[in-house]
Amino acid sequence: MKRYVWIALLGLLAGCQQTEPQSSSEAGVSNRPQSTVEVKSQAQRLNLPSLSAGLAAEDNAALKLAFAQKQSHVWLEGHGVVKKLLPDDNQGARHQRFLVSVSAEQTLLFAHNIDLAPRVENLSVGDEVTFKGEYIYNPKGGIMHWTHHDPQGRQSGWITHQDHTYQ
Repeated sequence: MKRYVWIALLGLLAGCQQTEPQSSSEAGVSNRPQSTVEVKSQAQRLNLPSLSAGLAAEDNAALKLAFAQKQSHVWLEGHGVVKKLLPDDNQGARHQRFLVSVSAEQTLLFAHNIDLAPRVENLSVGDEVTFKGEYIYNPKGGIMHWTHHDPQGRQSGWITHQDHTYQ
């Protein structure tokens, strides 16, 4: 039943969230199409950030879709289990780094800026986290960054661990 609801939701969103595709010069990217769906021979953009709310966040559907479609620079919410703790990246802005499994097929590398947000305390392998941030595709599963407030007041992200939100 849940699968049919999800399929219906995707169909509805694909039909309702249509915008004209940008040319590569407008978008500042390569000629590869970004998240297009063919509908009556017209390319339509699928608005992934709108999928990150509600049911989609429940099973990480938007993350899975972004990975499958090799999307980057989309704001998504999700949840997962800490798989591995990595050393901090101390080059330039300092980042706390760790891997989170969001499905059997997908692991995200988190780069949480600890110059702009508090370090996620007492983080251990096996811990559950929820999050919002900017997703960047890579073949290993993707990178999640901007998991903190934005000092310029644009879109902000966060990480919740053990009932505490880090932003």
